[in-house]
Amino acid sequence: MPIFEIDPDIRRAKTLSSEFYTDPHFFESSKEKIFARSWHLLGHSSSFSDLTPFDLLPNFLSEPLLIAKDNDNVRCLSNVCTHRGKLLVEEPCTANLIRCGYHGRRFSLDGKFLSMPEFEGVENFPCDDDNLRQLPVAKHYGFHFTSIDPIASLESFLGDGSIAFGEFVFKDLNLASTRQYEIDAHWALYCENYLEGFHIPYVHKSLNEIVDYGTYTTELFRYSSLQTGYDSDGNVAARYLFVFPNLMFNFYPWGISVNVVRPVSPSRTIVEYLNYVGDENMLGQGAGADTHSVELEDEAVVECVQKGIRSRFYSHGRYSPTRETGTHHFHRLIAEFMN
Repeated sequence: MPIFEIDPDIRRAKTLSSEFYTDPHFFESSKEKIFARSWHLLGHSSSFSDLTPFDLLPNFLSEPLLIAKDNDNVRCLSNVCTHRGKLLVEEPCTANLIRCGYHGRRFSLDGKFLSMPEFEGVENFPCDDDNLRQLPVAKHYGFHFTSIDPIASLESFLGDGSIAFGEFVFKDLNLASTRQYEIDAHWALYCENYLEGFHIPYVHKSLNEIVDYGTYTTELFRYSSLQTGYDSDGNVAARYLFVFPNLMFNFYPWGISVNVVRPVSPSRTIVEYLNYVGDENMLGQGAGADTHSVELEDEAVVECVQKGIRSRFYSHGRYSPTRETGTHHFHRLIAEFMN
């Protein structure tokens, strides 16, 4: 019997059971059932050194990885030496091979074992297990992604919502700033809030003056959804692409703001903002003018929901068929992966 069930008909459906957010067992099992099967952002080509260590969702999946860039080739390798498990690279650096600082084992930039001192006479050595594990890497408009055990291709996860990358064309994208927010709430509650514009008139007064709530749209794809906000003249003010389970690409006239939602515990989440600027002249204008204030407003309401879902009198709610299709879609994906 399925653990969670979400009726595909939004008019009949009930929201995800509060147990998903409150039971530590589901938080732990989501690591392998949801996050290990999905795609995660490594970064943009412009920000990689030859060797760049990368911790995949610290304090959650906590998988130490290594981004190895060789000319135009970008690979994602395990950052753990196959000899005794030491981390290989701890800081971004320029190099033409990988050398362990513990006992001198060496690897090429594609993860192949090269040499190891004092191992003469060892039987069946080297073998495939002595190479560094290589994870799949996929690229889209300069952004690189990886997955531990993907259930489908990156193209399937992005869906037709990836059209937004082509609409907001920038000659160059540069990582201009980063910011982290710590939120006392479950990661999925933060994502649910992002996935509907229903709350904009009630929570975001300044944003509501820019985005025309009446023309706000949501398009659903297999593993993603694309929300579009228009201004009063009918022009696109912003597009918001959500890629299951925790990636958000926000397209503004000045560039792309990427939000990575990082679970920490059933009641704590870190959201990392990566702001890639393509047109500095457009900064401070439109829907993406003050993302910090909008973020704080979102945090306040999500943290309030976190307190509410623990009530003995709440187990689930219902959906607005016109305004909460994105949240319904998100809940169905959670149920599918968890089951």
